Amino acid sequence: FKLYLFIIFYKELFMPHHPIDHSDVPIRLFKSNFLEFFSHISPITILVIWLPVIAFFLVRSIVDAQAGVFPWHIPAGFVIGLFLWTLSEYLLHRFVFHFPPKTPRMERITFLFHGVHHAQPQCKTRLVMPPVVAIPLAAIFFGLFVLLWSVLFGLPGWVGPTFAGFLVGYLIYDLMHYATHHFPMRSGYLKYIKRYHMQHHYKTPDARYGVSSPLWDLVFKTMPSEGK
Repeated sequence: FKLYLFIIFYKELFMPHHPIDHSDVPIRLFKSNFLEFFSHISPITILVIWLPVIAFFLVRSIVDAQAGVFPWHIPAGFVIGLFLWTLSEYLLHRFVFHFPPKTPRMERITFLFHGVHHAQPQCKTRLVMPPVVAIPLAAIFFGLFVLLWSVLFGLPGWVGPTFAGFLVGYLIYDLMHYATHHFPMRSGYLKYIKRYHMQHHYKTPDARYGVSSPLWDLVFKTMPSEGK
């Protein structure tokens, strides 16, 4: 179903949302069992979907590399893709997932995409991005990389490594997000990032948008002082 169908028929499709809920029973989003099924996702699923895609782009980049010349563009493009993901993660979380709704209809749409996670933050089947959202987003970013490297710079060989690095960054983000909610993470950086994300949920939902890294919160000044 396309987005405009959700908007037109939201009263028939969407279940009313709830306040913060820590029960083991997931909040139901749709009256339709078919639609409700696709609102739940296991972290294993994203590995099954995206690891072969990452491998394909990396292998194709290696095969297409010029013989006798070290393909330095592959690790460089991969690192650039990782870096671009960290920025995309921040921007999506801050400006898309936390978009302030102007109408009750928009409120229901934003609740469907991210509000349900804040209403029930420990729900295990709603902690990674569903393929119905992730695949179109991946296609959009792939198109942007083609536009950047192939059209603007005339470097089509950089598209694959950059996209592969971007997808690896996405997997790290999604799996780390799952871990912050369900694994102990008692030491080092993992302990820090778990506490950081829990503060986003329970203390500052309008700040601390970084999930795998606080880098862009520092850059854009959305990291409150330690006492806040």
